[in-house]
Amino acid sequence: MGYLKSWVESANSPETDFPLNNLPYGVFSTSGTAPRCGVAIGDMILDVQAAEAAGLTGTGGLLGQGAWNPLMAAGPATWAAFRRTLTDLLSEGAAGRETLADMLHPMDSATLHLPITVAEYTDFYASKSHATNVGTMFRGPENALPPNWLHIPIGYNGRASTVVVSGTDIRRPNGQTRAPDADVPSFGPSRRLDIELEMGAIVGTPSKMGEPITTAQAQDMIFGYVLLNDWSARDLQAWEYQPLGPFQAKAFATSISPWIVTRAALAPFAVDTPPREKELLPYLSEDFPGNYDLHLSVEMNGHVVSRTNMRELYYSAAQQLTHHASSGCAMRTGDLLGSGTISGPTPDSYGSLLEMTWGGKNPISLPGGEQRTFIEDGDTLTLAGHAQGDGYRIGFGRCTGTILPARI
Repeated sequence: MGYLKSWVESANSPETDFPLNNLPYGVFSTSGTAPRCGVAIGDMILDVQAAEAAGLTGTGGLLGQGAWNPLMAAGPATWAAFRRTLTDLLSEGAAGRETLADMLHPMDSATLHLPITVAEYTDFYASKSHATNVGTMFRGPENALPPNWLHIPIGYNGRASTVVVSGTDIRRPNGQTRAPDADVPSFGPSRRLDIELEMGAIVGTPSKMGEPITTAQAQDMIFGYVLLNDWSARDLQAWEYQPLGPFQAKAFATSISPWIVTRAALAPFAVDTPPREKELLPYLSEDFPGNYDLHLSVEMNGHVVSRTNMRELYYSAAQQLTHHASSGCAMRTGDLLGSGTISGPTPDSYGSLLEMTWGGKNPISLPGGEQRTFIEDGDTLTLAGHAQGDGYRIGFGRCTGTILPARI
């Protein structure tokens, strides 16, 4: 599909994240109104709850609950029909634009909320460069990847209760740590606070307990994607993670971007996962390009410190979801699957400060002569991402958070 023009003029700028080709889904409020479903178009938000009430969307009451879960649960046919309707309503030359114009709200005067009710949250470890870097730091290059890594998407179950929307301040966590030269642990604020640049896949349609799924079914179940920052307390993680994996080091906060970019919008940018180093078992094979060519970046206090690409993921979201359900684990509408840190092969493409500074040994430089190994109180971290088309881009907006001091 080529570049589509809209009667909303700001949507036709090649710099906007939200052209007619995108139409991402969010939840917004204005002037103290209740949160409601909206669609980003240029620098405006279309109130689709109002459009539904006016009989324009054909969604039969699915958009009236201040979250996208009801539409997500309705399945791919409903998703496709709704997207076609939106495209027709907002296309250049569309009839009835006067009615819709009254339902548009400036994005810069709106408050954005979590776009979904998060059912459960699982985080994976699907970037080979990231896994290799972290493994090298802790186990040496000869044992960097654990024996299972090239065969299965490794993950852990996180906390849905602390998934927050971009712009939410993050409180530095307290926790138990043990210094290398100490005989006993201590308790207090994390001193090695980090970010992880990830993508989050959102499950739309559920699966049943006891029934595995194929990668093709998993692909159809995915409603869309968000940017995801899996905030991480590395000193807590180092002390607690054996033998059962991350716990409090990851439980305190996960930030996501406010706009869900659909699979339909990303379809022109689909790419294959990297070549397999070990042949995967048949249940994880996929005969479609399961990854996406998405340009991603990390900013610290407004300064870009890393650039990478989603195509670096060794396992696609469909493969992650398939493995998650392979035991018969039931997946639910609103489940959020984090990809794990997305890192490229060079230091300027690493997706965490742990890697960028190589465990704190090599500080990064910021404008004004400041240096960082890990995040300090008051720092603002921002993730951004987009796919680049011919004269347009499919963007996610920004996923940002500022660190507040710990409560002691």
